[in-house]
Amino acid sequence: MKDGKELVELAIAAHGGKERWSQVKILETHYKLGGVIWTIKGQEGVLSEVTSQIELHQQRFRNFQFVSADQQSIFEPDRVAIETQEGQVLDELIHPRESFAGYHLETPWNKLQLIYFNGYAIWTYLTSPFSFTLPGFKLVELETWPENGEIWRRLQVTFPSSIATHTATQIFYFNQAGLLKRHDYEVDILAGASAVRYMSNFTTIQGLQIPFTHRIYSRNEEGSFKPEPILVTIDIDRVEIR
Repeated sequence: MKDGKELVELAIAAHGGKERWSQVKILETHYKLGGVIWTIKGQEGVLSEVTSQIELHQQRFRNFQFVSADQQSIFEPDRVAIETQEGQVLDELIHPRESFAGYHLETPWNKLQLIYFNGYAIWTYLTSPFSFTLPGFKLVELETWPENGEIWRRLQVTFPSSIATHTATQIFYFNQAGLLKRHDYEVDILAGASAVRYMSNFTTIQGLQIPFTHRIYSRNEEGSFKPEPILVTIDIDRVEIR
């Protein structure tokens, strides 16, 4: 194992560069969500088609329409809420992660718990690897990993407690050019279920490389994945950066 600084620098350059990232503040994206997890959690169809606003340099996330056109959802690490479009709070949950205590994989979620999961997950997915330069992240490069006829470099990332995410320590895989290809993690609020995310269809948007296609599967102990059922699908069709 070695310090992950050089690998992070390579990855950031491959995804558009630190200077370009520092110039942008907001990512607005339209995407479709699928997969079996929403049915398992009793929330099938609620987030099937979403327009979200992601603040890139702090962890804040908003769905412009949630359940109905006159409502929006707000995510922050220690608070989630359903509000009117004018900002009137209709429902909220403080310290939302605590609400998952004792939950099993099959335990249904309420709407505020859904907002929490969706908010931190999409923020993590679309700010990596740039977010790894924020204060408090710990980075270690692991041994390489062979997959799909390539040798991928692996970065172990430990997130600070101030950032809501799947679990504290996660592993990100990059090809030799520094492009993110795979992401391994456990989901604490899904009873520690092991997952692997694959990214593809990278698209250049105003100088940043954004993966438009994400597929998330259950991960086996040896590192392979179960192709069926697909836990989550994310298909992005529009991104605006400002």
